Amino acid sequence: MKVQWEQIARAYLHPTAIAVIEILAIDDARVLSPNEMSLELQTPFATVSYHVMSLRKRGVLEQTRTGTVRGAIEHFYRLAEG
Repeated sequence: MKVQWEQIARAYLHPTAIAVIEILAIDDARVLSPNEMSLELQTPFATVSYHVMSLRKRGVLEQTRTGTVRGAIEHFYRLAEG
């Protein structure tokens, strides 16, 4: 019997976390900030930011760079390789 890893992951991940993974997987190399993700997903920034940090701690996402926007530091993420 083959293990259905994607179904298992979907059962344990929050829908917002799944959506973050899916939008970063588009075109194989998207790099977005949590602010950009929240706009694209039409989801509150705080919710997206929480799930981005959770996925980063689990090694699913990696930070690629930072930038300054109106005096605030903005972090950019992509899917982790491997």
